[in-house]
Amino acid sequence: MALRVCGRLLRGGAVLPGRLVGAARQERAACLLPAGTTACSRGRRHGFIFTPACFITSEAFLSGLMKGKAAETDGSIYHLPASVPPDSSEQVSLLLRHPDQPPDSKVLKVAIIGAPNAGKSTLSNQLLGRKVFAVSKKVHTTRCRALGVLTETDTQIILLDTPGLTTPSKVKRHQLEKSLLVDPWNTVKEAHLMVVMVDVSDKWMCSGLDFEVLKCLAQHPHIPAILVLNKVDLVKAKDRLLDITDQLTCGVVNGRRVRVRPVIKPPWAQKKPESTSELSPDEDTAAPEDGAKPTSALSKEKLKELRSQQGWPHFKDVFMLSSVDREDVETLKSYFLVAAKPGSWQYHSEVLTDQSPEEVCTNIIREKLLEYLPQEVPYSMTQSIELWQDGENGELDISVKLYAKKETHMRMVIGTAGQTVARIAQEAGEDLSQVYLRNVRLKLSAKIKK
Repeated sequence: MALRVCGRLLRGGAVLPGRLVGAARQERAACLLPAGTTACSRGRRHGFIFTPACFITSEAFLSGLMKGKAAETDGSIYHLPASVPPDSSEQVSLLLRHPDQPPDSKVLKVAIIGAPNAGKSTLSNQLLGRKVFAVSKKVHTTRCRALGVLTETDTQIILLDTPGLTTPSKVKRHQLEKSLLVDPWNTVKEAHLMVVMVDVSDKWMCSGLDFEVLKCLAQHPHIPAILVLNKVDLVKAKDRLLDITDQLTCGVVNGRRVRVRPVIKPPWAQKKPESTSELSPDEDTAAPEDGAKPTSALSKEKLKELRSQQGWPHFKDVFMLSSVDREDVETLKSYFLVAAKPGSWQYHSEVLTDQSPEEVCTNIIREKLLEYLPQEVPYSMTQSIELWQDGENGELDISVKLYAKKETHMRMVIGTAGQTVARIAQEAGEDLSQVYLRNVRLKLSAKIKK
């Protein structure tokens, strides 16, 4: 395996490879994290050369790569990712098939958590190689827990994509599904590894971890967690990422102190919100209606302690990446492959997701509604599949009716001369064709919900 590693093994054992996989960009250099301090390589303009996806402190990762545990990048055969059968019965049969695991099989369940709109579903789609989870710029795109399966050679990675962590009062205020409140917490319980995603392009998000995220980490301290700083391509001053890392990790990564000493404290670091939660302590811990379970079992003393901290000092590793960059995500995928432990597979290697074909379809359509409709309009719309059948030439014909609460909403969906609904149908159909590996003819119509 041809593997170039432009980094150094430091005396303290901390590692920051500048090029973990042979496909890395040549102009990038590595930040080095020796024990007790944070250093960075010098660039010509700003004194900092940044390497996305390579901010790693674990020796096990690099040694695993050197032993050939990760996928080879040179001379290997590229395997197409799995797909979703367009027939529901076929998908159910596939989910029930006995796993075709090798004798030395390994498995890793990864729960991806974070505040709404941190890029969790985008990362999952990139890891899987196909778009099976809805993605949009609006919050609460993912409405319930969804599962993706990535199988390579002897290893199966199960990605648990969760809704953004929120509070009971927000669910009640915005009339959101109770799944947004319960699913993330239930999902974390079955994970082997937690991935906490933070949008570093949002100055409020990167000033401190979301309080709901801190509660989740504190409630499951036995589950290893890594921090992923996402959307680094939108951050112009790359040296700022070191300060963000120091803030969100409490200056401790993998049990070692990491100190960042900027010459001049940037203005953005001075202004921090008094609390990462918009609600009072009573509102944050209040149980939702309709018998839903409370999201936290932490004591009041522990909750008070969490409110006073802005980061989590128990992260095993930190990654800086852009989830839309395939190269960056490949490095994180290699990390997962190395972190996998011996164990039985849960699914057959041809399984891509546990969602039904219809669920994938409605989620992709909802993504387009969120993209093209303003404000609260897409959140109030519902869907009903009217037709799902094979066409004469092997294509898949799908007809979906969209229900709007108001006539004004319906007119927005249809658009001038039907242009909006036609565009949504075209783009959603193209995405579904990539998932089903079939030509999809999608027809959308709108109606007022009575």
